[in-house]
Amino acid sequence: MKLSFNPSDDIERILIDEDSIRAKIKELGAAISRDYADRDLTLVSILKGSVVFLADLLRNISPQCQIDFISVSSYKGEPESSGVVRLIMDLRESPVGKNILIVEDIVDTGYTLDYLCRNLLTRGLESLAVCVLLDKTAARKKEVRVDYKGFDVPNEFLVGFGLDYKERYRNLPFVGVLKPEIYKKAK
Repeated sequence: MKLSFNPSDDIERILIDEDSIRAKIKELGAAISRDYADRDLTLVSILKGSVVFLADLLRNISPQCQIDFISVSSYKGEPESSGVVRLIMDLRESPVGKNILIVEDIVDTGYTLDYLCRNLLTRGLESLAVCVLLDKTAARKKEVRVDYKGFDVPNEFLVGFGLDYKERYRNLPFVGVLKPEIYKKAK
């Protein structure tokens, strides 16, 4: 199958290469495995972006764990968050009494993560923790707690390894900076 575009033409530069991502995920998996060695754990992936991260993270966690999915939106196809978070799909399983680890690809403004944490904490959890691959603190508008963090990243438009722009670039094996003319011309 031939792509209708060459993704590398749209990438300004590779910010985090595939090997660095894999090494960091292995490190995060080891830390989570230590912390949850004697407890049941449910990983909650925020769709769609964190699925790639979840799959690799799951393979690097040694205790048995469950997975579930939740979908929220605050972007509506735009490069910047609207600040209004909508729950699109809720968890399939009850989180009552569970140790929940939210798995997120990137935290930037903090709106989505703040909303999810507040929402989940009302549901009788045993514990709640957050694991993010990328932390864009320069874009933060809501302070949120991150318990397991992969990389600090600059306030640039990032794609790859699950991150997208209008549903493209998710399949890139690295995290790259999207050329500004790509997302600015769409405005």
